[in-house]
Amino acid sequence: MRIILIIAFLFSLSSIVFGQNSLNKKIKTRLKTQLESESIKNVFFHIYSESKNIDIQLVESKNAKVDSLNINNPFYTASITKMLTATSIGLLRDKGKLNFEDNITKYLPKALWNKLHYFKGKDYTKEITIAHLLNHSSGLPDYFTDQTFDGSPNIINQLLIHTDKIWSPQEVLEFTKERMKPHFIPGDEYRYSDSNYVLLALIIENISGNSFDEFLKKHIFQPLGMNNSYINLKSLPLSNTRSISKFYVADVELSLINSLSSDWGGGGLVSNTKDLITFFQAFNANKIVKVNTRIEMQKWVNESIGTKYGYGIRKVSLKDFNEFNGDFTLLGHTGSTASFLWYCIELDTYIAGTFNQLEASKSTLNFVMDTIKIIENE
Repeated sequence: MRIILIIAFLFSLSSIVFGQNSLNKKIKTRLKTQLESESIKNVFFHIYSESKNIDIQLVESKNAKVDSLNINNPFYTASITKMLTATSIGLLRDKGKLNFEDNITKYLPKALWNKLHYFKGKDYTKEITIAHLLNHSSGLPDYFTDQTFDGSPNIINQLLIHTDKIWSPQEVLEFTKERMKPHFIPGDEYRYSDSNYVLLALIIENISGNSFDEFLKKHIFQPLGMNNSYINLKSLPLSNTRSISKFYVADVELSLINSLSSDWGGGGLVSNTKDLITFFQAFNANKIVKVNTRIEMQKWVNESIGTKYGYGIRKVSLKDFNEFNGDFTLLGHTGSTASFLWYCIELDTYIAGTFNQLEASKSTLNFVMDTIKIIENE
């Protein structure tokens, strides 16, 4: 009987190894196709599922020796940062320091918020709540991508014009007040805006007495052992000494320019796939914020077809996409650098990575959908 059990165990183990190797090969083939089809220089990709015994970590590169890159390399996560900013607000709620429905003027100096939301001859700033910032229903313009009314370059266009400029959050918001117009009355619609998350990071600082980067380090990075994570140009990782991986717009590298300081509470996080998955696992297991807070952060508003937005987190129903045949749900976020962090509920699987190329950001979801198909059919 003992011999039979041992044989059965070894057979089961070999089946798992074979399955992992088969899945690894298929994913790697798909990854190489992606690398060849676009102007992508390097790719970091990580699939993890404890329940399915999956832990696939892949790095591919066109212009550097693959062995010079490592899955532990941190990369610029861009708007994945919003998940951690929103979670920090949730932590302050759990501590009784704020409520989601509080007006933002309660936690910010008047000089900053005065006439921040001046729309059709009326100042609506005192009607903006923290929840409005979290789910992008404030109506505030996006300092990165919205057009200025005087024709001057918005900040995303200024990144390459003034690469050495260090932007403060206050400067970013002043730029928004002086050169851009709000889009609607707070709470009336949805419109994505990084300005919301600059305000949220300032609220975190004003309530906690810590800088935004120190708050993340104290309450998220250190407790979870996220040793590779930090806020760009503001802090250093807890222990990782690897340099940030290069990311690009066309063939222009953006990784080390000072003007990225404008991308802060909404996009300044540098991390790697392991840390991101560690964070998301802890979040889903209610190890960071309390369960009722996590559930409230999933008050969804419609963003686009198949996509809803909560408090710093997206929900994507893949059945609503014509190119996908299957009823799967993704929770997570993406970034403009073609970064992504998703949790597939039905497969109990985390998918994280980056293409490190701004032009490739729109193709990440299709790549993730293909990955899900491969996992489902394995």
